Amino acid sequence: MINEIKTIIIFFVTAVAEIVGCYLPYLWLKEGKSIWLLIPAALSLALFAWLLSLHPTAAGRVYAAYGGVYISVAILWLWAIDGIKPTLWDLIGASVALIGMAIIMFAPRNT
Repeated sequence: MINEIKTIIIFFVTAVAEIVGCYLPYLWLKEGKSIWLLIPAALSLALFAWLLSLHPTAAGRVYAAYGGVYISVAILWLWAIDGIKPTLWDLIGASVALIGMAIIMFAPRNT
């Protein structure tokens, strides 16, 4: 159970790092914010890549499962940062994505 909790926490932090790494350039490009935002954006994306490397399973499996957590965190970002309340369909979609992540990462395997 500890490994599962650790995996979920790492995925969550990874998703936040990726979203921040993409959101800051968006602010520069679309909102006219400072070009200096590209420095923390690059650091955030480097953190994102490093965090994905912490998982002991095959990279393809990690990337596939991470996508489910990313979807869920992006919906939370929509609400917390963009100020847009998720719809029921957003929440259902995020739930399905998380179920998919759990199946991919935590199903019993022989290898």
